Amino acid sequence: MPTVISVKNLIKTYAVGEVEVRALRGVNLDVERGEFLAVTGPSGSGKSTFMHIVGCLDRPTSGQYFLDGQDVSRMSRDQLASIRNKKIGFVFQGFNLLSRTSALDNVELPLLYAGSGMKGPERHKRAMEVLKAVGLEDRADHHPNQLSGGQQQRVAIARSLINNPSILLADEPTGNLDTRTSIEVMDIFQRLNRERGITVLLITHEHDIAEYGTRMVQFRDGQVVMDRPIQRRRLAQDELVTLPAAQAV
Repeated sequence: MPTVISVKNLIKTYAVGEVEVRALRGVNLDVERGEFLAVTGPSGSGKSTFMHIVGCLDRPTSGQYFLDGQDVSRMSRDQLASIRNKKIGFVFQGFNLLSRTSALDNVELPLLYAGSGMKGPERHKRAMEVLKAVGLEDRADHHPNQLSGGQQQRVAIARSLINNPSILLADEPTGNLDTRTSIEVMDIFQRLNRERGITVLLITHEHDIAEYGTRMVQFRDGQVVMDRPIQRRRLAQDELVTLPAAQAV
């Protein structure tokens, strides 16, 4: 499979007062198209900084980052925004939905921000398609406060899919969810990866969540200290069937 993400000697240094903090210390990593990569590590290990750079939300202090063979390390903010809109979808722990806006309208927002040129009916159709992909087409007119935490995260996943990204970046997407809902969300990520070939980068500090991927990388002190394939890919849907009733509330 071709390499979709490649970082070479990636260094990121932040100035905190008069002190320099090296968040990344020479990271080298390649991700093939269609991989489901779980990035783990303790707080302060550099995993979130790595995701921000991969997501074109930040730039490295030094080193190179290639996305689909294109060096994006020194692109302008406008160029990075264009790359994000075309290639990358984001899912965060906090959902980041607009509270006074329906699920359908929340999902449509990236199309408006990107200036897609789609007219209202076309945007609605596209938004309904991705809501259906996450099993929420019957909740399209509901506001976030009318949805459970798991349903809100499904809306956030649908929103991340609206521009047909080739890469999904998920930052602690199950951090606010219970066991059963976490498995349901991971089932969606697995299906998107398996059936649509979307490359998934999952940031998590939960080892059991990381095991839903196909490969695991561990960060510590701004460096990659472990990189291994996951031998037995767990299927989230299979676990839902066998989950004890006491956990299924």
